[in-house]
Amino acid sequence: MITKFSEQYQKKAIPAMIEKFHYKSVMAVPKIEKVVINTGFGKRIAGKTNDEQKKIYEGISKELSLMVGQSPVLTKSKKSIAGFKLRKGMIVGAMITLRGKKMNDFLERLIHIVLPRSRDFNGLSAKSIDNSGNLNLAIKEHIAFPEIEPEKAKGIFGLEITVVTNAKSREKGLELLKLLGFPIK
Repeated sequence: MITKFSEQYQKKAIPAMIEKFHYKSVMAVPKIEKVVINTGFGKRIAGKTNDEQKKIYEGISKELSLMVGQSPVLTKSKKSIAGFKLRKGMIVGAMITLRGKKMNDFLERLIHIVLPRSRDFNGLSAKSIDNSGNLNLAIKEHIAFPEIEPEKAKGIFGLEITVVTNAKSREKGLELLKLLGFPIK
């Protein structure tokens, strides 16, 4: 099944990119390869017992899987840092990598529902696109997602979302994301 997002890429983005950058083949046109969603538990688990930590990261993992439709991978610390009350091997975050249909569905919801619902949103900065054409953005409150009920959420946490493209330059990545409907200023 073709989503609205992939249809927009096929019908709008590919012809416009070929016209602007003079690609010889449709296969040379950049596309979004994956979306990586990341969150850290940090201060929430510092100084807590193992059982309390487990409840915290299980709750956050459950809410992440509700938002995305895929269960996250829990990330562990690589070394101990006494100042942060951190031990080697301690679970400190969660990460999800989306591709294909789940990625398209997530991006569609992100662009049309989540970003407009987030507090004080007035467009994404063009500076958030790196030299490889990848977009990095942060959402301070995960309750902007429609799947999360704010009354039932145990705590509010932020997300870092990276949209990875195979564009070779910042200019091409920016143009691709604008054509796909990202609200870039």
